[in-house]
Amino acid sequence: MGLMERIKNQNEDEDINPDADLAHEILEKIEDSARKHISPTRVIFASIAVLLMLVATLFVVAWVVPYDRVAVDIVYREGGPGHVVLVELGNDGSRAIENVDLTIRFIDSEGLEVARQDFSRDSIAAHTSIAGDELELQIGGESVWENYTIEIILYYDSYDGERSERWTHNVGEWTMQLFFDRSSFHIL
Repeated sequence: MGLMERIKNQNEDEDINPDADLAHEILEKIEDSARKHISPTRVIFASIAVLLMLVATLFVVAWVVPYDRVAVDIVYREGGPGHVVLVELGNDGSRAIENVDLTIRFIDSEGLEVARQDFSRDSIAAHTSIAGDELELQIGGESVWENYTIEIILYYDSYDGERSERWTHNVGEWTMQLFFDRSSFHIL
């Protein structure tokens, strides 16, 4: 049997094969059904439904799944009358933190503490930040354009135990500096 005869027999087998014919009929019915039932309106509604499911998932992750994350934002200003350190403490986690103790230390280049501010709070609710006079450190006197260190020490109780954080920042080269400190992300 030659090559041409094999191809001819193969084509005849395909024409006779009832499974292939059935598969082609089913495929044609699916295509006809898709043409009849898929419309731009249905595509838009399906897209909106998917978007709502994604938003619901983000809500679950942000508010329901317990996680711990604390943020400390610092603004340092140096001027003629002295230095000012402004701190904002934020609980970016999904659960309240308790027994919060924050210490702001201003240290000179020789390692001596020039000024200190302590802050305590029984609890800070989830997704809440605190700023104000209690988190402000003012150091009076003439600014002599020296290098200093700002040290932030934070202790708190989270959903799964005690945590502590310590951040240090060298300041003095600029009249204003910003620092954004974040604790590591803990899924509880």
